[in-house]
Amino acid sequence: MFFQHVYEKGLAQSSYFIGCQKSGVALVIDPKRDIETYLQIAKQEKLTITHVTETHIHADFLSGARELAGRTGAELLLSDEGGLDWQYQFKHTSLKDGSEFWIGNLKIEVLHTPGHTPEHISFLLTDTPASSKPVMFFSGDFVFVGDVGRPDLLEKAAGVVGTMDAGARQMYKSLQRFKQLPDYIQLWSGHGAGSACGKALGAVPSSTIGYEKISNWALQYEDEDAFVAELLSGQPEPPKYFAMMKKLNKIGPPILGNSFFPNRLSAYEMEAAYRQGMTIIDTRNKFIFADGHIPGSLNIQDNNALSTWAGWMLDYDKPFVVIATDKSMPEITNKLIRIGLDQIYGYFPSIEEWTDHGGELTKLRQMSVEDLSTHLGDPNYTVIDVRATSEFNGGHIEGAHHIHAGYLSGRLEEVPRTGNLVIQCAGGDRSSIASSLLLRAGITNIYNLIGGIGAWREAGLTTVKSN
Repeated sequence: MFFQHVYEKGLAQSSYFIGCQKSGVALVIDPKRDIETYLQIAKQEKLTITHVTETHIHADFLSGARELAGRTGAELLLSDEGGLDWQYQFKHTSLKDGSEFWIGNLKIEVLHTPGHTPEHISFLLTDTPASSKPVMFFSGDFVFVGDVGRPDLLEKAAGVVGTMDAGARQMYKSLQRFKQLPDYIQLWSGHGAGSACGKALGAVPSSTIGYEKISNWALQYEDEDAFVAELLSGQPEPPKYFAMMKKLNKIGPPILGNSFFPNRLSAYEMEAAYRQGMTIIDTRNKFIFADGHIPGSLNIQDNNALSTWAGWMLDYDKPFVVIATDKSMPEITNKLIRIGLDQIYGYFPSIEEWTDHGGELTKLRQMSVEDLSTHLGDPNYTVIDVRATSEFNGGHIEGAHHIHAGYLSGRLEEVPRTGNLVIQCAGGDRSSIASSLLLRAGITNIYNLIGGIGAWREAGLTTVKSN
């Protein structure tokens, strides 16, 4: 048996390439949308991808299952569990609880494991030449290392009212079934630490069912009501693009093909896009951005969080321009298409080319934590903390107002237009996004706090916790 874990750091998302070397065939589970990774593995290992599947209708990324099946001619096998509202709306082979299929000599058994979503399935793999007993369990967003999938996304992100409690109770019942599986089976889940699909995901990429039985908090509960209450508490804010992922993954993500890449814009084309009011995403470092950027640009740096924050900030039905180098643009394109942001009008690689063409730049003012500390209590200074609610509650600058950066565009009426605003996050990245959004909205009385709450604490300055 050939096995490879494919991990995408930006969305903390796992997919799996599993092959039968004797038969020369392979299966991919939960593929990301930039499918070249799997095609390269298949070529390198001299395997043919004959089957593609996924564990559920994903909310946090746009599935590559349809793209990969279309490119390779592989059979697409998807869940038909969960009822009429949870049926995929494109051609596929149906999978239900108890279904089996084979990848050469590898037997795959399907278990319906609802809770995170009603249609969720997991896969139990047996390498039959080696043993008649299963060796791997692919749990998707059902059971993670140290956590379980959150059941509140359908209600909070997709607006399906009344599903949180029902999902949590389904999860409890699914976990009772999980506990009956043998301890020795390896556990491979759909996400790692940093994903918004749970609240306590571990950083270790895999585990065993036995270890999770003794270490995973969710498997320690014997009282269903207590489990439900704990599962629904303290979950992070779901990015607003999750609702769009649910919709597109259900009806069928658009097929990109093998030639999708944005155009490189000339200075004249960039000027025309700017004058049309097109959204501009500047992916440069936050300090370089602060020193001079095209007016109205949003600073979403090219790091592991780019996909998530682009999903928070961009409209899916509007084109946008990306400021990025020729070298970095291929991977940035992948980060965007992974969440279905295909409306890339083009990219522009050089701010110097913009200024040489006569374009203007604007700056984002910065403030140190030492300077801010001298103004605490001054009514002319307002701190806006744009971190997650759990971060804010765990410790914040006294007197700070809390507005999550992802919700800021819908709460601009709460932002003071007078005095001085200091925008703060954990280290300065999210506050740069938020500051650039405020500048774009015409709110210019702002400073970005250098180093955020981390620098504040390192300087020995105090924080307070919410009750």
